[in-house]
Amino acid sequence: MNHAPQPLQNAPLGPQAQYQAYLAQGRFMLQYSASSGQHLFYPRIAVPGSGATDLEWVPASGLGTLYAITLNHSRQGSYNIALVDLDEGPRMMSCLLGCETAAIGSRLQAEIVELQGQPAVAFRLLETAVQA
Repeated sequence: MNHAPQPLQNAPLGPQAQYQAYLAQGRFMLQYSASSGQHLFYPRIAVPGSGATDLEWVPASGLGTLYAITLNHSRQGSYNIALVDLDEGPRMMSCLLGCETAAIGSRLQAEIVELQGQPAVAFRLLETAVQA
């Protein structure tokens, strides 16, 4: 696996800002530590537990499995909050697009969308994503 993405030009300083800059370019990236062999999310400056700082940005596969989901209701409407186990290992909080809920264990495909004026990673059911 090649872990050498193109570096950001004029990269922002912190890891969260770098992650957001990649999303703004349409790229879903994760941090990878060669010493631990782990992919990390959320963006950090060191590997939890070891403190290793050999983190580099690598493209995410965009695939994951639904771990948990809840449906929230508000005056503005309903929305879901999903926990997704990425195929690379980390778990991230996001939302499912195109449906209110789905079965735990459903396969998902990530896409970058704009939420509240910011680029963000959201997911679709894999069967839906393939047809779209």
